[in-house]
Formats: sequence, C-alpha cells, structure tokens
Amino acid sequence: MNLGEKPLRVAVLGCGSVGSQVVRLLTEQADDLAARIGAPVEIAGVAVRRLDAHREVEVPEGLLTTDAAALVARSDVDLVVEVIGGIEPARSLILGALEHGASVVTANKALLAEDGPTLFEAADKAGRDLYFEAAVAGAIPILRPLRESLAGDRVTRVLGIVNGTTNFILDKMDTVGSGFEEALEEAQDLGYAEADPTADVEGFDAAAKAAILASLAFHCRVTASDVHREGISEVTAADVSSARDMGSVVKLLAIAELRETDGGHAVSVRVHPAMIPRSHPLASVREAYNAVFVESEAAGQLMFYGPGAGGAPTASAVLGDLVTVARNRLGDTTGAGESAYADRVVLPMGETVTRYHVAIDVDDRAGVLAAVANAFADHDVSIQTVRQEGRGADAQLVVVSHQATDAQLAATVGQLRAMDIVREVTSVMRVEGDAE
Repeated sequence: MNLGEKPLRVAVLGCGSVGSQVVRLLTEQADDLAARIGAPVEIAGVAVRRLDAHREVEVPEGLLTTDAAALVARSDVDLVVEVIGGIEPARSLILGALEHGASVVTANKALLAEDGPTLFEAADKAGRDLYFEAAVAGAIPILRPLRESLAGDRVTRVLGIVNGTTNFILDKMDTVGSGFEEALEEAQDLGYAEADPTADVEGFDAAAKAAILASLAFHCRVTASDVHREGISEVTAADVSSARDMGSVVKLLAIAELRETDGGHAVSVRVHPAMIPRSHPLASVREAYNAVFVESEAAGQLMFYGPGAGGAPTASAVLGDLVTVARNRLGDTTGAGESAYADRVVLPMGETVTRYHVAIDVDDRAGVLAAVANAFADHDVSIQTVRQEGRGADAQLVVVSHQATDAQLAATVGQLRAMDIVREVTSVMRVEGDAE
C-alpha cells in the first residue's frame, strides 16, 4: 500500500488509564503505525465524561468531546476504539459505530460476556470488524491464537489466571504470610485493586473473561451467567498453609473444559480458588501477572504469560487490534467474525469432575476417622490422602479426595456437617493438576 492514501480516522471512547495510553501510542508511534498499516492514522476525537478532568496524557483541546454518540456517528470516522467499559452506554455506542460504517476495537469484557452475540451480529450485518484482544489478560495475546492460530485444532481445556488483583493477594498470602485483608489493602495502595474490589475478589471479572475464552475455544456461545463463580474472600491463611504442606499453592483459576457426554461434546466453565501443584506452570505466576494454559489435541500444551492489566499493556493489545482492523479496512475486507457453529450444552457445576481438599474439625475419639471415611464412601468419593492435625479440642482431619463430581462432594460435605462427631467443616477447596 502506498502511504499517500487518505488517512484513517480513529475515534477513541474513554480517556482513563487505558484510553490515555491509546492516545499516547497513536501520537508517538504515528509514523511506525502508518508504515505497518499502509496509510496514516489520525485521531478524529476523544470522548470523555468531563472536559476538565486530569488526564495522564495531554489531549489537544479540539479533540475532546462529551458527545460520544455524535462522535461515533461522524461520516469521517473509520475506526472506533471503545475503552470506557461497562454495559451502557458502551453497547449503544458500539452498535452506533457499526451502523454508521466504522470498525470497532473494544476492551469491554463485561459487555462481550453479557451480550457478545448482539455485537457480532451487528458487525456482520455492517460488514465491519469487531476485535477485542484487550478484553482478556491485558497485553497477553491469547484471544487471537484461540480465534485464528488454533482454528484448525480442537482445544480441549483452557486453564488460566486472568485477574491480577486476586493473584497479587493470593501470592502475598503465600509468600509473606499476609492475611486476606492485609494483602487486599496493599493491592489497593499499589493501584492493583479498586476502592470497591468486589468485581475482582468475588470473581466477576474472571468469570466474564472465562466466558469469552470458552466461547472462542469451543466455538459456542457462553455468557457470564453460564460460568460458575466463586471468589477468594473466604480463602484463609489455613488454606494457604495446608496447600503449602501439600506442595501446592492457591490460585483463582478460570477453567473451561470440553467434556464428552452421552449427548456429544458439552462445555464446563468455572471460576474458583483451587490448589495446584507447585510444579504446574501456573503456580509460578507471581504478583499481578496473568497466564493462560491451553491444551489442544494437535498442538498439545501451550502457555501464554505476561502483564494482565494496566494502561500501557492493555493499550498495546488495543493497538495490535487497531493495526489489523485498519489493514482490513484498506483492503476492503474483514477478519474472523464470531465462530459459534457448535450447539454445545454448558454443564451445571454439579457435573464438574475434580479433586477436593476438605478440612474437618472433629472430636478426638476412637472411630472418628472411620466414620468420616464412611461418609465419603457413601457418596462414592474415594479418599487419596488423609492426615490428622492436633489433638483434643483442636483435632482436625484434612482429606484430599480422588476425582469426583461436585455434586458428590457437596453431598458428602452435607453429611459430614450433620454428624455429631464433626464440629465444623472449616474448608472445602478444589484441587487441580495431576495427582502425585
């Protein structure tokens, strides 16, 4: 392509930590971007809530506007970058941009996980691109490999740490012995956690990302409401210590699996804390970093690792999509759209199969261990290991099971809690990774 072509005009929606970095990169790397794309790229406007707000990057006053709807409707806008987040007005703005002929790059995981099909259908109808690499795991290139590089393979499992805040908290609990509240406060001080950390620590953020990963990996529609979700607010120092004794570490995992059932392939998608062996690649992911482990039939095991959040890393993923979408625009073509040809059932959590770590406070007297073992046997849950800690009033049994369904384990725990010899079931945590 020749660089004498008419410039492509970009509208940026949002100028927070990510949007400001997008504006910076578009400005500072203008010449390189033009060379890679084949035509110059110019900022047509930047939509913000308030014109007088402090911003990390100085934006020429003439480019700022509070009328985002008018900006995306302009006839001279070729590409729209949406980094405001949330459901509305982001959904209406993206649909408006597509309707008016612009291609869209978004980092909006919540919207894609809730109403992705509506956006994909609008993009297909308009003959425009909808790209969203930055929606999952920041700068890590994971969505495009699932969407394109592995399109000829069958992905069977995706296992990932996709939330930096929770990984930071659990890492501090493991490495320096911090309590949950102490580690959360440190994460907030460092800017890794919001003042209201609910979306992160209760797993909502990871669940949205898990839905996107499952949709791409298994070529079916999965929404955030399909994802079983548990956060880390109930993880205790005792859980972390017990994991350490097993040679494991606690991580908040997003897990999507393709399962064989009598009716064909089905999908299981879940987010919850779990113990994984320290020998597993994900166990070494520290601080606020993210990593995604992909298993497929032909390629085998692949791991993608890097910074999972932050203005500049996320903006890097946005700009990568922008280059691709801009090239497509110049070539009058579009890239891969939604691949949702597979009509696959999302299995309920009760049918999920894994191992379990169960800590039980019990009376220290004869027959207790046999009674507890019988409770597991009653529900066909096989015990892999059991150990007793303490004596007298502080007696505790720690049981690690072989694989069983979540429903079997739940029934076992219910029976244990009803037993006279059991004072309390203090912890139930899933165990991922191969048994030793």
